[in-house]
Amino acid sequence: MAVDAKICGLTRPEDAALAVRIGVHRLGVIFAGGPREVTVATAARIVAVADGVPVIGVFGTHAAPEIVAIALAAGLRGVQLHGVGPPERAERLRDAGLEVWGVATASRLDDLPPAIATARHAADVVLVEPRLPGGSGGRGVALPPSLVRAARAALPGIRFALAGGLTAETVAEAIRVGAPDLVDVSSGVESGPGVKDPDRLARFLEIVRDTRPAA
Repeated sequence: MAVDAKICGLTRPEDAALAVRIGVHRLGVIFAGGPREVTVATAARIVAVADGVPVIGVFGTHAAPEIVAIALAAGLRGVQLHGVGPPERAERLRDAGLEVWGVATASRLDDLPPAIATARHAADVVLVEPRLPGGSGGRGVALPPSLVRAARAALPGIRFALAGGLTAETVAEAIRVGAPDLVDVSSGVESGPGVKDPDRLARFLEIVRDTRPAA
């Protein structure tokens, strides 16, 4: 089974264009705060160089109408939903034709079942990442292998994306252990917040392309 890759936290069109040339499957831009947050205009410039590769917008507690308006203005193809929102929010976004990523955060095994139950509602993809103080990702913290395996087992029949602490040095083992459908990286391919390092980016995507989950 081939594993797809998403490069998230993009702030520069040139980084997005490089990722597309190398063979990325999804690109991500952030509207949920933090050092990688972009404007709608910057997101639109990233979409313009994506050459058809879907660009996913990362949102917090934004209401569905606001998310749809931003998606239309920037040309986003999907949304990644962090923060707490009403269950019907994901349904409305999916009805608007957007690919919906639900996000489940966990710091221990007991966290997973309720987090996944919420995240998978009307979702096309469930992304599982560490639960961190302050709630923001992009800090290079990985899920322990036990949680990665448990997340895979808890998500039969739905696409499982893994995020948190992934780098060229760690992603192969994460794929072998957890058999995710997608891996999502931001800080692990950067030279600074929002600035992707070409060598790290190329190496990460090369390893993802060449690694298969353990049988």
